[in-house]
Amino acid sequence: MAVRTFEVTGEMKLRLGERRKFRIYLRGLGEKDVLEKLYSLLGSRHKVTRNHVKITGIREVSPDDVEDVYVKALAATDRVVLYA
Repeated sequence: MAVRTFEVTGEMKLRLGERRKFRIYLRGLGEKDVLEKLYSLLGSRHKVTRNHVKITGIREVSPDDVEDVYVKALAATDRVVLYA
């Protein structure tokens, strides 16, 4: 399986009732993996639960369309080597 790049758009409800729109580029094997990563990131950054996140769109994008520099560089690499 190849790792693909996805653009996820949506809206989250913050603590004071404020709603904030977001667009995040994530890499994963499929939409399920990307959604799990999204919920994990938003939960750790903003302390929101899955019930407070509304996904409006998820689509696969090419690495050239990505605006996030980190994700674009990661998409350009052929392989990643981790040392333990």
